[in-house]
Amino acid sequence: MQEVRTRFAPSPTGYLHIGGLRTALYAYLFAKQNGGKFILRIEDTDLERYVDGAVQIIYDTLKDAGLKYDEGPDVGGEYGPYIQSERKDIYLKYAQKLIESGDAYYCFCDKERLEKIHREGATKYDKHCLKLSKEEIAERLARGDKYVIRQNIPESGTTTYTDMVFGDITVDCKDLEDNILIKSDGMPTYNFANVIDDHLMKINYVIRGVEYLSSTPKYNLLYKAFGWEIPHYMHLQPIMKDATRKLSKRYGDASYEDFIKRGFLKQAVINYIALLGWSPKNDREKFTLEEMVQLFSVSGLSKSASIFDENKMKWLNSLYVKEMTPEEFCAYADKFINKFDYLKGYDRRLLCELLQNRIEIFDDIGPMTDFINHFDGYDLGLFENKKWKTTPDLAKVMLPGLIELTETQFDYLHDALVKFGEDNGYKKGQVLWIYRIAVTGTQSTPGGAVEMARLFGKDETLKRLSYSLKRLG
Repeated sequence: MQEVRTRFAPSPTGYLHIGGLRTALYAYLFAKQNGGKFILRIEDTDLERYVDGAVQIIYDTLKDAGLKYDEGPDVGGEYGPYIQSERKDIYLKYAQKLIESGDAYYCFCDKERLEKIHREGATKYDKHCLKLSKEEIAERLARGDKYVIRQNIPESGTTTYTDMVFGDITVDCKDLEDNILIKSDGMPTYNFANVIDDHLMKINYVIRGVEYLSSTPKYNLLYKAFGWEIPHYMHLQPIMKDATRKLSKRYGDASYEDFIKRGFLKQAVINYIALLGWSPKNDREKFTLEEMVQLFSVSGLSKSASIFDENKMKWLNSLYVKEMTPEEFCAYADKFINKFDYLKGYDRRLLCELLQNRIEIFDDIGPMTDFINHFDGYDLGLFENKKWKTTPDLAKVMLPGLIELTETQFDYLHDALVKFGEDNGYKKGQVLWIYRIAVTGTQSTPGGAVEMARLFGKDETLKRLSYSLKRLG
């Protein structure tokens, strides 16, 4: 059986966005499930959109996400170079072969002529330069006229191929334009380079976005012109921001790196994007990468677009956060906690213990602990709780006793608070609510009354209780 070889071929135009990473993930899963190879190729022929540093971002992102490629620019392989700009002479050689066979031709039309025919109603290039004689072509080349090389698409008939997701796709040749294969700067277009590279790198399963579904017939005509075997195709529906717009880095939508910086765990990000276009048979939602390799199936790929739901990804991330050991959580949380000066000096282990089961992403640490830094002047109306029938007046009555028991029984605070309620005719919930508001000045905290007192320590807890009593008058 022929070895399965898939590839991920991004353009280095910025951060690796979520849609691109999902394509890489599916190509990786399919290859690994079939005992094959996953290849990285950098398609950098669009020099105008090239962004310095973007290639390194691609390397780092794939490796961080666990998508280890078997061949690529920085790991080598027997089918390199794996960067298109380093393969320029290869494309020119194959373009010449197509010219010789009549499947491509030189085009000398300038921008003005192309704009003119479009103004006059043309919907595609009119094959004007296909009619040039060999002598005229030789003469224009000799004097250095600028040119491109175009594919010579048949003017009639149809071309059909089978996509692994969408089934048979048939396109009428008269609807296809003569693609530019080699640009005027000598660099190939994607339309040409991807065919040459996929063949020479023995890629036999091409996995890419659905936007290429209708242009694939043009690529297949190139395969046929060379007498090469056509690969299997798997086209993927886009990931949408909402019902009207595709998720795209062009609009500033978040990249993988953005999510990691905000405190999403890489396992959760990869897990979630796997579900954006693929449904496992048992409706399960949480997987390791190894489990995805086992369970991935083409039959589970969707024929409709997926909506990116950040809240769903946060929920999934929270499951991974809860599964971390206390040591793992503290180590990962460290850089997020260190952003806030007001958290310095607190028991780091206790703080992490309180946060681990309450945050969804690590960036929640700031909003969840912000009350510590904004205690002064809190709203006294927070003492009002309909469920427990508490009021600021009740808090004023309770606090002297609560301060006293904190002073004398801090090491046994929970039991002391419960007994305080029993001795004075208060419900446990009433005592804990008033104590927590008086100590924190907020109703949303990462722990209960006793836990927050433990975090603050005896001296600061007393200071806060006294401040609250003073404010209540």
